[in-house]
Amino acid sequence: MAIPDLVPIAHEPDYRTSTIGHYDKGQFFGSVTATLTDGAGAEDDWYRHKRWYAVLHRFDADGAHIDSDIWFAGTSETEDASIDRAEARLAEWLDALPGRHFADIAIRLFQVEVDGHVFGLVDWSHEYDGEDHAEFLPDDLGFDPPWDGCYDT
Repeated sequence: MAIPDLVPIAHEPDYRTSTIGHYDKGQFFGSVTATLTDGAGAEDDWYRHKRWYAVLHRFDADGAHIDSDIWFAGTSETEDASIDRAEARLAEWLDALPGRHFADIAIRLFQVEVDGHVFGLVDWSHEYDGEDHAEFLPDDLGFDPPWDGCYDT
């Protein structure tokens, strides 16, 4: 079974996919997430390299990526404040979506690069010994058969 053209993602209130759904122009996926440069986690000052972002991806009704807002909120040097800033920015963006309601979505693979990091839903099968696998990055949400919207973290 190959990765489907539309990968379903289940809305889970109060968890990792609590800010996904539909609005007047299509679908959206919002999150507060962090990136870490490869190898930086082993360094004593890793917290300077962990970067927090507010992210809002928008898709048309057919699941094709339209655009993304990705805003750097700070590093883990001031982690709580960085997360608070990112959550506030995401809330502003979500409040501005006309007709917004939280719900399951189904989207196509896509990716954008910001600050040298990939954001999106990508084919990650090469990381799973060729087994069909899609990964939402940098959120680390993994999707596999039976493609029912559930994910692994």
